[in-house]
Amino acid sequence: MQRSTDRILTTHVGSLPRPDDLLEMLNARMSGSRGDEAAFAARVRDAVGECVRRQVETGLDVITDGEVGKPSFVNYVNDRLGGFERNAAAPSGSPWGETREARSFPEFYEKAARSSTKASALAVHLACTGPIRYTGHNQIAADIENLKRAAEGLDYRELFLPSVSPSNVEEWQANLHYSSEEDYLFAIAEAMAEEYKAITDAGLIVQIDDPRLVTYYITRPDLSVEQCRQWARLRVEALNHALRGIPREKVRFHTCYGINMGPRVHDMELKDMIDIMLQVRAGGFSFEAANPRHEHEWKVWAEVDLPADTVLIPGVITNSSLVVEHPETIADRIERFAQAVGRENVLASADCGFATFAGSEEFHPSIVWAKLASLVEGAKVASRRLWR
Repeated sequence: MQRSTDRILTTHVGSLPRPDDLLEMLNARMSGSRGDEAAFAARVRDAVGECVRRQVETGLDVITDGEVGKPSFVNYVNDRLGGFERNAAAPSGSPWGETREARSFPEFYEKAARSSTKASALAVHLACTGPIRYTGHNQIAADIENLKRAAEGLDYRELFLPSVSPSNVEEWQANLHYSSEEDYLFAIAEAMAEEYKAITDAGLIVQIDDPRLVTYYITRPDLSVEQCRQWARLRVEALNHALRGIPREKVRFHTCYGINMGPRVHDMELKDMIDIMLQVRAGGFSFEAANPRHEHEWKVWAEVDLPADTVLIPGVITNSSLVVEHPETIADRIERFAQAVGRENVLASADCGFATFAGSEEFHPSIVWAKLASLVEGAKVASRRLWR
């Protein structure tokens, strides 16, 4: 994993805006119409090329495929895991439902539910009806090949591919087969281990996407912080089982509170989860640090003992606002982390992805790229200050 040895390096969380024609293809596939598989594969390959070039032109250092060929960061595994069938009893409606946030601000979330996007209607949930096995070998091989081919001859520092955590698959797909919650979780972990290893065996960094680690608290108003911490310990254990044998420096871990432009008063605080999060066998940790609810939490990092050679990947631009951050503001945020953990241990990033579900356009693409360009400029400002 790259470190900021002579300047602050930049990256992002993964998902970036998809081209309109590719969105139409993805929506059709989520509706059950597979269409021309060769044409879809070719369009994804071209879109990855376009996305990678745009990242490099923007000045980002550690880049990925933008997840442009995936319907979302989580339900892409519908096509990569065996042992599942379509779940007729899957939940519908707003994902915020009876969360702590919705209980505190019911009018706001009722309105949000009424204006739910087409993407939420197409977000297919499955149910586990048999032994879980990984079947996505061809898909992950294509992801790796598309990214590597797109990056050939371009100026960048490192490539990474996101992959969903076992606990988020557990949430998305109901269990109708395994006798216990733990057996189900570890069966998912055993299957997803094949995807994680395929990515790192190809020489790429694997990013584990695990928003549920901190959002579980929001979704379970009936549980205390300590009960949520106990729940999280088992999920980290399962993830580490899936990561066994993979060097820590080949893994970056991402958690966040999702794309939610809402009040966010019930977000779990970093201080209540940081010790458990740091138990993940990862060399880098990506988290929200730019939105107004969490910007102050840089102080928490100054108070913990980081594992040796750990890289922090804080969000210094946010998905919780359409405002494009000023480079000076971004530089200030970077500097605070550099002071807390050392400049070489900071990789400047975003709070979350900007297109986590196909068709959910919280951000116009022009704003996304403007934010990322400001991230790059802010890192340059911070670098001049930190290496002067």
